[in-house]
Amino acid sequence: MSLVDSHCHLNYPGLVEDQAGVIARARQAGVELMIAIGTKTREWPEVIAIAEREPDVVATVGVHPHEAAAEPDLDTATIVAACTHPRVVGIGETGLDYYYDKSPRDRQAANFRAHIHAAQDTGLPLVVHTRDAEADTLDILRREMARAPFTGVIHCFTASQAFAEAALALGFYISLSGIVTFKSARDLQETARSLPLEMLLVETDAPYLAPVPMRGKPCEPAFVAHTAAFVANLKGVAPAELARITTQNAYRLFHKAARR
Repeated sequence: MSLVDSHCHLNYPGLVEDQAGVIARARQAGVELMIAIGTKTREWPEVIAIAEREPDVVATVGVHPHEAAAEPDLDTATIVAACTHPRVVGIGETGLDYYYDKSPRDRQAANFRAHIHAAQDTGLPLVVHTRDAEADTLDILRREMARAPFTGVIHCFTASQAFAEAALALGFYISLSGIVTFKSARDLQETARSLPLEMLLVETDAPYLAPVPMRGKPCEPAFVAHTAAFVANLKGVAPAELARITTQNAYRLFHKAARR
């Protein structure tokens, strides 16, 4: 049984201190691909270097909405240029975060659009972070989709059923993290039951959000197996089937990873 961790931060504290061990344990758990996510331009070389070194790691390039104010000069051309690297398979994470509001909302929106335009220009998928910003996220996605098509994933999904349906209607995949295993996540679990298997991914967002039964530990890509098993039970399918489908989905969305 093989799995893809569609979103992890291998260069972050909690993982970077034992990066080789983290990757080895992921392999032992059946994780055949880890997508290392860029969140600041200064860390793009770090995530790309990991992907260059490890055959089962690929990278994305992006600027998180928290960092939008710190990088006001980021433009589409800079992102597109970084995407020419053979190990860069996606764009993001980007989006809107109104829960913390660490960057002004107009800067978040401008940052988001720059990434979308890069996705439109390159054909690579967009990795979207959204928190307490459903209406504005959908508005930007819909307006930009009308301008030119692009694909992507709503990562670490915790939004409403209505948002899930709207994102799916735009052709976006939905990625579930360890949050879905939490006892407090009843609404999310109900939404997860309704998601079509062919549009579903699993992730860890490591080193954050360790799933049950690993709560309290730094999350690792290996732990995606626990999330996948939980989601399989929610969906009423065998764990091996859930793994097979979500792995196929990951390669379909991150199509450049299939050629690595």
